Amino acid sequence: MATPLAQPEGHSSHLGVDVSPTRRRAFRKLLAAGLIASSLEWYDFFLYGTAAALVFPDVFFPHSSALTGTLLAFSTFWAGFVARPIGGVLAGHFGDKYGRKPVVVTCLALMGAATFLIGCLPSAATVGALAPTLLVTLRFVQGLAAGGQWGGIMLLLTESTGPKRRGFAGTFGQTSVPVAVIISNLIFVAASGLMPDDAFLSWGWRIPFLVSVVMFLVVLYIQAKVEDTPEFRGLQKEVSRPESAVVRAPLAQVVRSKWGTILLGCGLLSATNSLFYVSISGLLSYGTGTLDLDRNPLLAVVLVSSVAMLVVLPLSGHISDKVGRRPLILVGGAGVVVWAFPYFRLVDTASLPLIFVAVTVGFVFQCLTYGPIASFLGELFAPNVRYSGASLAYQLSAIAVSGGTPFLMTALIAKTGSTMPVAAYIMTMGLITFASAWFLPETNSAAVRDDPQAVPGTHLYH
Repeated sequence: MATPLAQPEGHSSHLGVDVSPTRRRAFRKLLAAGLIASSLEWYDFFLYGTAAALVFPDVFFPHSSALTGTLLAFSTFWAGFVARPIGGVLAGHFGDKYGRKPVVVTCLALMGAATFLIGCLPSAATVGALAPTLLVTLRFVQGLAAGGQWGGIMLLLTESTGPKRRGFAGTFGQTSVPVAVIISNLIFVAASGLMPDDAFLSWGWRIPFLVSVVMFLVVLYIQAKVEDTPEFRGLQKEVSRPESAVVRAPLAQVVRSKWGTILLGCGLLSATNSLFYVSISGLLSYGTGTLDLDRNPLLAVVLVSSVAMLVVLPLSGHISDKVGRRPLILVGGAGVVVWAFPYFRLVDTASLPLIFVAVTVGFVFQCLTYGPIASFLGELFAPNVRYSGASLAYQLSAIAVSGGTPFLMTALIAKTGSTMPVAAYIMTMGLITFASAWFLPETNSAAVRDDPQAVPGTHLYH
């Protein structure tokens, strides 16, 4: 039987507030479990991007030119993002009907299995066209899992804490992103640094993928120790208010009633998603292929830059609990607009210290946007359609922006010989984020923050 880590004590389950020392310790364990689980999930997903930039062109497309092989590898990278909205839709439906926890467990298990199997794939030299076909299939499964897990982890964290700390709690899911980047790059650097290039391209690249087997330990822990959120359990008991009861078709209901919010929520992620995937994947390909930089020092720059995100993400969520969600997202979007051209000017110097500055400052602006989004997206939707609405908004941005950015960057640079079109693209994404936040309502307004009993977002759907 699961231990009720998030069960509130002494307060309404609707508010999800726990004040006893036992419950506080239990919730800290839930935060840690959410961070570890989500970090491993994103590790598996991001690892593919690093491999697509540095390894897969040689392993799965050996007969293509360097440019064509890279474009083909990034096209398989995109397949995961095509699958993410599908995973988000399926997970949202089942998560709103049957609970957050069982969907999270299923998604984590799927991701671990798909990533492990990628590490077992034969190369194109061994089985020909079957190799990239299997690669795309497993990448698609990764996308389904990633599309479903974000909403579930986010809701397990934010719906299990007090309403005045949801911004901070949600960042434990968001902070898993830089943790995953750091872990994936460390393991990739270690594997490639401990053996000759020929051995790494032959079999060494598989090691980071096979390490994902540890995901199943996390799955077992969550299955055994974590209960579903108090807010969802309240939905199962509530029949008097339509906005507070489980519905038969949550996806259809949220699309019908909140389609504008879904599209604006998708737009919120444009700046952070585009610049992030430029930094962790597109930059690696451009730096090693065009700027002639060594692979491991460039990976180290991205790794060290990611440390800034570990600090700024929780801080941004905490500040959003104090001043509201929108102000930070507006500042982050505007920052990406301003930094887009300086970012690529610094990258084009081929100086590792200047590239470090470019990536680090970019990560800071991304975090100001990305940190509050976990709580903000959830608060925009009523609890009974929250998983569906938040996941759909988040994953639509994945297919529209995230997956295509490294491909688009490579194609634009190849066509124009310049990074300036890519900078213009990033600037446009920043403007979209700023505009989306501008037109969305604040869920944690001053009136909500000043009322001890108010729950952020409730005024939008009651």
